[in-house]
Amino acid sequence: MSESYDAIVVGSGPNGLAAAVTLARSGLSVALYERQTTLGGAASTGELTLPGFRHDLGSAVHPLALESWFFREFGLERRIPFVVPEVSFAHPLDGARAGLAFRDLDRAAEAIGRDGAAYARLMSPLVSHLRGVADFTGNALLRVPGDPLAAVFFGLRALEQGGPWWNARFREDTAPAMITGVSAHSILAQPSLAAGGAGLVLATYAHGRGWPIPVGGSQSITDAMVADLRAHGGVVHTGVDVADLRQLPPARAVLLDVTPRALVRLVGDRMPWAYRRAMERFRYGGGVAKIDFALSAPVPWADPDVARTGTVHIGGTRAEIAAAENAVVRGELPDAPYVLASQPSLFDPTRAPAGRHVLWAYTHVPAGSAVDREAAVVAQIERFAPGFRDTILASSSRTAVDIAGWNPNFPGGDISAGAPSLPQLVGRPVYSPDPWRTPVRGVYLCSSSTSPGPGVHGLAGWQAALSALRHEFGTRLRPDLAPRDDQLAPG
Repeated sequence: MSESYDAIVVGSGPNGLAAAVTLARSGLSVALYERQTTLGGAASTGELTLPGFRHDLGSAVHPLALESWFFREFGLERRIPFVVPEVSFAHPLDGARAGLAFRDLDRAAEAIGRDGAAYARLMSPLVSHLRGVADFTGNALLRVPGDPLAAVFFGLRALEQGGPWWNARFREDTAPAMITGVSAHSILAQPSLAAGGAGLVLATYAHGRGWPIPVGGSQSITDAMVADLRAHGGVVHTGVDVADLRQLPPARAVLLDVTPRALVRLVGDRMPWAYRRAMERFRYGGGVAKIDFALSAPVPWADPDVARTGTVHIGGTRAEIAAAENAVVRGELPDAPYVLASQPSLFDPTRAPAGRHVLWAYTHVPAGSAVDREAAVVAQIERFAPGFRDTILASSSRTAVDIAGWNPNFPGGDISAGAPSLPQLVGRPVYSPDPWRTPVRGVYLCSSSTSPGPGVHGLAGWQAALSALRHEFGTRLRPDLAPRDDQLAPG
């Protein structure tokens, strides 16, 4: 390879693309390398079951898309159409009941009933400081928060919902089940401080801007970022498996959307011993098994209001979900698992042929599990939606081993690219106010294994790019990422 670039990015997940876009918008020559023949990593969409049924291969609903600092500056919601359901998530319970997280917090509290006022008192200070919560949790935690009051409100509530007194505020089962349903996204023990914090962040977005569904699938997000990169001179190479940085052309900065484990393989012999040891000791978490369904009709929920949302947390009461998640932490497969489901075709007709639907679902499993969990997932959905089996036209089931083989940033099926425990949220992957910069000259880590952690937000890539601009190119100016008129979505 005789060409050279100012910057090279390896990996085309949302963080890699965010890094490439930021650098290209700064006027630098940028090349992106991706091992797959398609772009997007976990933010991609394709036909997995039957022709015409489009399934999100990884991420599906995007709570962070509207409040991520990167996506706000990028103008994502102006570039592609989103649907934001009036109910951010639903939590079905036995007896044809469900907790409904309306975007309007007052309406959500009213729907909860007896515990509604307590739920509102828990969430109201966070929703009122939405931007501050987003800033505090969407950045390296070893820094002074921009909104200290938001950090205090958040910290006190995370301590409550992450500790043994997590039920003290409530008297019935709906509100605590709803909070545990969002906390279980973390694939951590319940209760725990990091899981409680994760749940509160997601619930804050649920009652702030809502949980948006991109029309056309997660691929739409990827396509918008790739188009912007190319529009500003970026060069994209697909089907290139980078096994050693020495195979890349010369560049002043190299940003890697990879795990610490992969970083060691790429540049281990150039790392200081202590940093390499830290990368090798970085811990990965539990995995997921994912099932996609092509359906002849919408899911027949016992409580029809569950069809008012794109996201459903399935698993029953707080105690039932905690038991299932703690079994996974112990390395077991629960008989009645927690299931996270998305039903985008209720809101986006591009996902399935007329009158048909898709359902996206995953459940948590021990890392490296090769067990197919389709039967357990179907049984759990059927519990709250009798007749669901009869709507299934086809399915595609992937084990944690399959997920890891598809995306090397998910070791053992860990879609968080590293356990989001409290120590690894503060030091992700090391304790530093600039955790994206490695001690190897010009090399930066920009994956979900760095701050602020998992999710489709682009923040790790954006922050890594800003760090590279400071240290390799001598500028603290943040480039303008706003879309041009010809990049705006119709309407």
